[in-house]
Amino acid sequence: MTNERMTNTQSTSEILMIKPINFGFNEETAVSNAFQNKNAEKNGVQEKALAEFSGMVEILRQNGVNVTVIEDTPQPYTPDSIFPNNWISFHNDGNIFLYPMQAVNRRLERRSDIIEEIEHNFAAKQIIDLSRFEAENKFLEGTGSMVLDRENKIAFACLSPRTDAEVLDLFCDQAGFKPVCFDAVDANATPIYHTNVLMCVGSKFVVICLDSIPKANEKKIVVETIESTGKEIIEISFDQMNHFAGNMLEVKNDKNETLIVMSASAFNSLNVYQKTSIEKYGKLVYADIRTIETNGGGSARCMMAEIHLPINN
Repeated sequence: MTNERMTNTQSTSEILMIKPINFGFNEETAVSNAFQNKNAEKNGVQEKALAEFSGMVEILRQNGVNVTVIEDTPQPYTPDSIFPNNWISFHNDGNIFLYPMQAVNRRLERRSDIIEEIEHNFAAKQIIDLSRFEAENKFLEGTGSMVLDRENKIAFACLSPRTDAEVLDLFCDQAGFKPVCFDAVDANATPIYHTNVLMCVGSKFVVICLDSIPKANEKKIVVETIESTGKEIIEISFDQMNHFAGNMLEVKNDKNETLIVMSASAFNSLNVYQKTSIEKYGKLVYADIRTIETNGGGSARCMMAEIHLPINN
């Protein structure tokens, strides 16, 4: 039996999430992540993040999403383990990719026991480990660095200290994707650290902050590439991007219905027209994860690693 009843090429109902045990503001990642708020409330952050995490898992499960929750370990110290999509990705052909991470303490998130747990229920063919590039200071942080159009085999990527073109090309060669690279900046002209904060690719739509792509030729290529797939472009502003409106993820539930998952901050930043446009393609599902967003600099999409592997018999 495969997981065809719960997935199409683009989205799946099988999600991996890591329950935090030492969540907190990560000084190592803050150097390149302008979405982390150095002035965010630091008291009781782990307890608040754990409550937000549990609330999001419950909302997903109530909506029929199959969530595999694996608890983080007290040691080694991994304050960003709540964002597993950066170090691992799972693919329909049975391949698992492991990625090179910029922050040294994020490299410790790669755990073989997590992979073994996934392999109890899912059929993995091989593990393709790209983490060796850390020795060359070249990084590619999974589906944070890349936003994948899995159906059309396109990997959108804004180049940054965390997203190296050489490693991206190697991933694309191994996984059969075409890279679409561009530079991206926020409203202060600061380079954006991860592509998945500025865009989300669904089966029939793309949410994107086009204003963040400063080079006209690169913006044209991105737009034309999306249009060639027949997906509707739904634009968001810099301010909405800052509220993580680009950090959405399309998932399926156990009835094969489409859900578009985001944070409450993202949902509240959208105007009526944008919500109506997105709702044509699925139910909007959102959770309040403000502590995770302000301290971690990531949002709903970053918390979910989609499991596209076939299910074991």
